[in-house]
Amino acid sequence: MTLEGSEVYSDTDHSDQRAQIEVIPSASAPINKALKEPSRDRRKQKNIKHSGNVTFDETVNIVCQMWCRSLAGELSGSFKDILRTAQSVGCNVDGCCPHDLTDDIKGGAVACPASSERQRRIFQ
Repeated sequence: MTLEGSEVYSDTDHSDQRAQIEVIPSASAPINKALKEPSRDRRKQKNIKHSGNVTFDETVNIVCQMWCRSLAGELSGSFKDILRTAQSVGCNVDGCCPHDLTDDIKGGAVACPASSERQRRIFQ
């Protein structure tokens, strides 16, 4: 996954006089990649409005990628986290507002797969 032009965190591990660097993308990086927008120079272009549409299947894939780092106990909680991030980025999911999908998940109108530790290990 190329993360050019996006802000990411890194984790460094120093052992045996060797440094290992691991890039940890935030939840907004895969959403911006799913929007298929061109990369930009963060120093020159400010206050970008991300208006686009992400499919529900792409959102499910993003949830599966980010679930291992989520603090949510169930998969529906991770769905809500990613949908809130999509709302803050400014994109729609299947043409509707991510806040409406979050309310549908809370109400039970949108079914999320049941979570278990076995599934969590599969997604890692």
